Amino acid sequence: MHYNLNTKYYFINNFDTNNINKQDKKTIIIYRNYKSKNIDQFQILKLKNYCKKKNLKFYLSNNIKLAIKLRLDGAYIPSFNKEFNHLNYSRVNNFKLVGSAHNLKEIKIKELQKVDKIFLSSLFKKNRNYLGINKFKLLSKLTKKKIVVLGGVSKRNNKLLKILNNFEFAGISYFE
Repeated sequence: MHYNLNTKYYFINNFDTNNINKQDKKTIIIYRNYKSKNIDQFQILKLKNYCKKKNLKFYLSNNIKLAIKLRLDGAYIPSFNKEFNHLNYSRVNNFKLVGSAHNLKEIKIKELQKVDKIFLSSLFKKNRNYLGINKFKLLSKLTKKKIVVLGGVSKRNNKLLKILNNFEFAGISYFE
Protein backbone atom coordinates (compact mmCIF):
# COMPACT_ATOMS: atom_id res chain seq x y z
CA MET A 1 0.00 0.00 0.00
CA HIS A 2 1.30 3.42 -0.94
CA TYR A 3 1.04 6.41 1.36
CA ASN A 4 2.03 10.04 1.02
CA LEU A 5 4.55 11.64 3.30
CA ASN A 6 3.59 15.03 4.55
CA THR A 7 6.12 17.61 5.60
CA LYS A 8 9.78 16.64 5.96
CA TYR A 9 12.27 18.77 7.88
CA TYR A 10 15.88 18.73 6.69
CA PHE A 11 18.55 19.99 9.11
CA ILE A 12 21.56 21.54 7.39
CA ASN A 13 24.80 23.00 8.76
CA ASN A 14 26.00 24.79 5.65
CA PHE A 15 24.77 26.09 2.32
CA ASP A 16 25.06 23.11 -0.05
CA THR A 17 22.98 23.54 -3.21
CA ASN A 18 23.47 19.89 -4.26
CA ASN A 19 21.38 18.50 -1.39
CA ILE A 20 18.87 21.35 -1.42
CA ASN A 21 18.22 20.84 -5.13
CA LYS A 22 17.20 17.21 -4.49
CA GLN A 23 14.36 18.18 -2.12
CA ASP A 24 10.69 18.33 -3.05
CA LYS A 25 8.28 21.12 -2.12
CA LYS A 26 7.14 19.31 1.04
CA THR A 27 10.61 19.70 2.57
CA ILE A 28 11.38 22.49 5.00
CA ILE A 29 15.04 23.44 5.37
CA ILE A 30 16.22 24.16 8.93
CA TYR A 31 19.61 25.84 9.19
CA ARG A 32 21.43 25.03 12.40
CA ASN A 33 25.10 25.58 12.98
CA TYR A 34 26.03 25.13 16.63
CA LYS A 35 29.76 25.07 15.89
CA SER A 36 29.93 28.77 15.08
CA LYS A 37 28.87 31.39 17.62
CA ASN A 38 28.65 34.15 14.99
CA ILE A 39 25.72 33.99 12.61
CA ASP A 40 26.46 35.29 9.15
CA GLN A 41 23.28 37.20 8.24
CA PHE A 42 24.42 37.50 4.63
CA GLN A 43 24.73 33.70 4.42
CA ILE A 44 21.25 33.28 5.98
CA LEU A 45 19.73 35.72 3.48
CA LYS A 46 21.49 33.96 0.62
CA LEU A 47 20.08 30.64 1.81
CA LYS A 48 16.61 32.16 2.29
CA ASN A 49 16.57 33.52 -1.26
CA TYR A 50 17.81 30.22 -2.69
CA CYS A 51 15.10 28.28 -0.84
CA LYS A 52 12.47 30.79 -2.00
CA LYS A 53 13.62 30.31 -5.60
CA LYS A 54 13.25 26.51 -5.13
CA ASN A 55 9.81 26.93 -3.47
CA LEU A 56 11.07 25.57 -0.14
CA LYS A 57 10.31 26.96 3.30
CA PHE A 58 13.30 28.00 5.41
CA TYR A 59 13.62 28.03 9.22
CA LEU A 60 16.48 29.21 11.42
CA SER A 61 17.49 27.31 14.52
CA ASN A 62 17.85 28.85 17.97
CA ASN A 63 17.58 32.51 16.93
CA ILE A 64 13.93 33.50 16.74
CA LYS A 65 14.61 37.24 16.84
CA LEU A 66 16.86 37.02 13.76
CA ALA A 67 14.39 34.72 11.96
CA ILE A 68 11.64 37.30 12.47
CA LYS A 69 13.92 40.19 11.48
CA LEU A 70 14.94 38.45 8.23
CA ARG A 71 11.33 37.47 7.52
CA LEU A 72 12.00 33.75 7.40
CA ASP A 73 9.20 31.19 7.33
CA GLY A 74 9.83 30.02 10.87
CA ALA A 75 12.24 29.09 13.63
CA TYR A 76 13.31 25.92 15.40
CA ILE A 77 13.82 25.84 19.18
CA PRO A 78 16.16 23.00 20.23
CA SER A 79 15.46 20.98 23.37
CA PHE A 80 18.26 22.69 25.31
CA ASN A 81 16.69 26.14 24.75
CA LYS A 82 14.31 26.69 27.66
CA GLU A 83 13.90 30.48 27.29
CA PHE A 84 10.61 32.31 26.87
CA ASN A 85 11.76 35.78 25.76
CA HIS A 86 10.61 35.08 22.18
CA LEU A 87 7.02 35.37 23.40
CA ASN A 88 7.57 39.15 23.60
CA TYR A 89 8.42 39.46 19.90
CA SER A 90 5.72 40.39 17.44
CA ARG A 91 5.60 38.10 14.45
CA VAL A 92 3.55 37.68 11.31
CA ASN A 93 0.72 35.13 11.18
CA ASN A 94 2.42 32.68 8.83
CA PHE A 95 5.61 32.48 10.93
CA LYS A 96 5.88 29.00 12.47
CA LEU A 97 7.69 27.86 15.60
CA VAL A 98 8.80 24.26 16.02
CA GLY A 99 10.82 22.72 18.83
CA SER A 100 12.33 19.44 19.91
CA ALA A 101 11.84 17.43 23.08
CA HIS A 102 13.10 14.14 24.49
CA ASN A 103 10.86 13.61 27.51
CA LEU A 104 7.64 14.80 29.16
CA LYS A 105 9.29 17.74 30.97
CA GLU A 106 10.69 19.10 27.68
CA ILE A 107 7.32 18.55 25.94
CA LYS A 108 5.65 20.73 28.58
CA ILE A 109 8.34 23.41 28.15
CA LYS A 110 7.76 23.43 24.36
CA GLU A 111 4.03 23.82 24.97
CA LEU A 112 4.73 26.84 27.21
CA GLN A 113 7.04 28.22 24.49
CA LYS A 114 3.98 28.06 22.20
CA VAL A 115 5.54 25.96 19.44
CA ASP A 116 3.27 24.80 16.62
CA LYS A 117 4.85 21.35 16.39
CA ILE A 118 7.08 19.27 18.65
CA PHE A 119 9.90 17.14 17.25
CA LEU A 120 10.04 14.09 19.51
CA SER A 121 13.41 12.34 19.59
CA SER A 122 14.79 9.78 19.15
CA LEU A 123 12.58 7.19 17.52
CA PHE A 124 15.07 4.99 15.67
CA LYS A 125 18.56 6.32 16.43
CA LYS A 126 19.86 4.44 19.45
CA ASN A 127 21.52 7.24 21.37
CA ARG A 128 21.05 8.48 24.94
CA ASN A 129 17.65 9.96 23.95
CA TYR A 130 16.38 6.73 22.35
CA LEU A 131 12.64 6.21 22.86
CA GLY A 132 11.63 3.36 20.59
CA ILE A 133 8.15 3.02 19.11
CA ASN A 134 6.21 2.23 22.32
CA LYS A 135 7.62 5.05 24.46
CA PHE A 136 7.32 7.42 21.48
CA LYS A 137 3.61 6.60 21.14
CA LEU A 138 3.04 7.09 24.87
CA LEU A 139 4.80 10.46 24.97
CA SER A 140 3.06 11.71 21.83
CA LYS A 141 -0.33 11.09 23.46
CA LEU A 142 0.57 13.42 26.36
CA THR A 143 0.30 16.56 24.24
CA LYS A 144 -2.24 18.07 21.88
CA LYS A 145 0.52 19.55 19.72
CA LYS A 146 1.35 17.97 16.38
CA ILE A 147 4.28 15.54 16.77
CA VAL A 148 7.10 15.20 14.24
CA VAL A 149 9.36 12.12 14.31
CA LEU A 150 13.04 12.92 14.85
CA GLY A 151 16.04 10.64 15.01
CA GLY A 152 17.28 7.89 12.75
CA VAL A 153 14.65 7.98 10.01
CA SER A 154 16.07 6.37 6.89
CA LYS A 155 14.75 5.29 3.50
CA ARG A 156 14.58 1.71 4.87
CA ASN A 157 12.59 2.39 8.05
CA ASN A 158 10.38 5.31 6.96
CA LYS A 159 7.54 2.86 6.24
CA LEU A 160 7.36 2.26 10.01
CA LEU A 161 6.03 5.81 10.36
CA LYS A 162 2.71 4.41 9.11
CA ILE A 163 2.42 2.40 12.38
CA LEU A 164 2.51 5.69 14.27
CA ASN A 165 -0.04 7.36 11.95
CA ASN A 166 2.56 10.07 11.59
CA PHE A 167 4.01 10.90 8.23
CA GLU A 168 6.04 13.94 9.24
CA PHE A 169 9.68 13.54 10.16
CA ALA A 170 12.90 15.45 10.56
CA GLY A 171 16.48 14.42 10.03
CA ILE A 172 19.80 14.75 8.28
CA SER A 173 20.99 11.41 6.89
CA TYR A 174 17.66 10.62 5.17
CA PHE A 175 18.17 13.55 2.82
CA GLU A 176 21.81 13.04 1.91
